[in-house]
This record gives sequence, C-alpha cells and structure tokens, in this order.
Amino acid sequence: MEDFELLPDRAAGVRRAETLARKLKLLLDTIPSPSGKTYDYPMVSAAAKEKYDYYISRTRWSLLKSGKEQVVPEECLRAIAGVFGVNADYLIQDDGPVPEQVDAELNLLRSMRRAEVRNFAARTLGPVDPEALRAIAKILDEM
Repeated sequence: MEDFELLPDRAAGVRRAETLARKLKLLLDTIPSPSGKTYDYPMVSAAAKEKYDYYISRTRWSLLKSGKEQVVPEECLRAIAGVFGVNADYLIQDDGPVPEQVDAELNLLRSMRRAEVRNFAARTLGPVDPEALRAIAKILDEM
C-alpha cells in the first residue's frame, strides 16, 4: 500500500478546517452565553442572525465543528467570531495569541480542577500531616 500526499492547496484547506473546528470547540467549552449557559447551535445561529444578519445552517455548523473541509464565507467567520467576542482571524490562525476572555476562562477552569483534586486528595487520604498536604498542593499547582 502506498502513502499518498494531498496537494498543497488541499492540505492547506484541510488544516484550516481542522484549526477552525479546534477553535470552535475551545470557544464552546470556555465562553458562556449571555445567559450563563453553554452555547449550542440554536443560540449561536440566533445570535449570528440577530447581531450580524447571517444565517448559519445546522449542516454548516455541524461541518464546521467536525472539521470537514468546506468553503467558509468571510461573513460566516465574522458572525461566529462576533457571537463569541473574538477576532475572526483567531478562528483560522493555527498559532497566534489566545483571546483574553478565553485565556481567563481557561485559567479559571484550571484553578477549579486543581481545587477539586486537592479536595478529593484531602478527603481520600484522611488525616495527613499538614506538610504533606502542602507538598501535594504544590505538586498540583505546578502541573
């Protein structure tokens, strides 16, 4: 069986679709909707239509999230970026700075997870020397 390579243009399109899918998943995981709930398709679609007069079909949304290669209009990228409050370029750039809101949410999630692990360890280990607890906390904070 032979290895095959994608043509450069096709490979770039596949990478762009995968990058966009990864960024969408990150935004969905970190940015809460104005109501405080996790965004879902109906919320994103309604917000894009209301704020940017751009309709995102369920099919397009599904393809975007799954990383399927497709032509994505600039208007669609701008509408999605606007819904989440990020720059449209962020959605398609493989590298570059993480938006401040995303970074803040990720830091908050990391802190919450460390606290959960610390609490679990403290409950599971039972009475433990305070110095040992400090050592465990330090290890968790360094991770």
